[in-house]
Amino acid sequence: MRACLLLLFLSSGFAPVRVYDQPYRPQFHFSPREHWTNDPNGLIYFEGEYHLFFQYNPFGDQWGHMSWGHAASRDLLHWEQLPVAIPESDGVMIFTGSTVIDERNTSGFCSGGKPCMVAIYTGHTPARPGHAGLQTQNLAYSNDRGRTWTKYSRNPVLDLKLSDFRDPKVFWSRQTQEWVMVVSLPNDHKVRFYGSSNLKDWKLQSEFGPAGATGGQWECPELFELPVEGAGSETRWVLKVGLNPSALQGGSGEQYFVGRFDGRGFRNDNAFSTTLWTDYGKDCYCALTFNHLPQGEHPVMMGWMDNWQYAAKLPTSPWRGQMTFPRSLSLRKTPEGIRLFQEPVKNIARLQGSEIKTPETHTYRLRSEMHLGTAQELGWRLLSDASHYTLIGYNRRNAKLFVDRTHSGLTGFSKDFPARVEAPLHLTGDILRLDVLVDRCSVEVFADGGRVTSTNLVFPPAGANGAEPYAKGGAAGAITTTVNGIRSAWPR
Repeated sequence: MRACLLLLFLSSGFAPVRVYDQPYRPQFHFSPREHWTNDPNGLIYFEGEYHLFFQYNPFGDQWGHMSWGHAASRDLLHWEQLPVAIPESDGVMIFTGSTVIDERNTSGFCSGGKPCMVAIYTGHTPARPGHAGLQTQNLAYSNDRGRTWTKYSRNPVLDLKLSDFRDPKVFWSRQTQEWVMVVSLPNDHKVRFYGSSNLKDWKLQSEFGPAGATGGQWECPELFELPVEGAGSETRWVLKVGLNPSALQGGSGEQYFVGRFDGRGFRNDNAFSTTLWTDYGKDCYCALTFNHLPQGEHPVMMGWMDNWQYAAKLPTSPWRGQMTFPRSLSLRKTPEGIRLFQEPVKNIARLQGSEIKTPETHTYRLRSEMHLGTAQELGWRLLSDASHYTLIGYNRRNAKLFVDRTHSGLTGFSKDFPARVEAPLHLTGDILRLDVLVDRCSVEVFADGGRVTSTNLVFPPAGANGAEPYAKGGAAGAITTTVNGIRSAWPR
């Protein structure tokens, strides 16, 4: 009977549905099979697997019923989506948070003498008539490598009786030999630092903020330590904070602070008025790093590739939302001070095909060095046909890198989507160095060795495959370019 059914299916002329091959489906960025996703959560490496948890609505492609979705990978490229990890229940949504490996069983949750995974997340109880909303910090744990989870019976573990108090980042502090929680007070433009010996009982240590940009709510805090390249054993800590709305390019975006952390408090190296942005595009938010990476490995960060201005209107189906490509982070000294650099993780080379002269698809990597020559503006015109294109360019007069998607294709689904975004960039040696990842509905730009990044969604027509350099106000100098196709990371 099964053979007959198969023959009937094949003879009917229907081809198998390619689950990860719909129009605009990214081919080497994570997106769920279906339904809504936003913030990454609980990024962690454990026993050979990278775990990506993510804000997820199991029931539709609009925000709601927030739970933790789950995907796992052994190489940061090929992701297997697993069943929902921590579901909404009893009217409490599962908001953003982090995951740790409790190697010493400080929580008492681990069994069999082995380390366990403990998730620390914000429980969100929506407001209802006569009752304000409530956000608290809660625990869940897993003893089977994240496949099944149990919520702590005595949740919440931290409750300030506030409607806005969220997004805990937790890690083990070598300085204090205890757990540290970094959590946001969104309306106060502050992050708080708590300490705990067991993940259950938390004591306030200090606060940071307001500082930098304060036009919108602060959320999705992140804190990690990095060596300063070329400075021996010198290190700094990076405190990253999401801002929504009123970020640099409108809607949601993220800033960071560079300083020192002693296990209890953060001290900013720069003036409190200094604002540093992690990404100058419209579409990188709530980026988090992986906990528990192998010793000596630089932090790896992933963010939500979207913007709250139009996230609910994106022209994708049956999913809505995706993640940025994983980025390797470093700190380097620049004339302006110590700054964060970001580059695609080196594993991307495993997906790269041979070098090609011109792209024939919307999935490739372009690396280029462009000598300015006499040009006042130069760059690349990508994903182009006779009337559509995305510009990545550099304006010599104002020393700014820009990405212009106003003519990129589908833009009319939101008044906030068509945009030209800019980033300050003082070039070294009058050479524009670009590393660009193009993946069907996105363009991620890493300029000048990752000193500036700009992440933007685009929705080009199917045949818009053009890729050519351009120059204005003079002639460009020498241009060297390498283009590699990128194979799909999804199973066929």
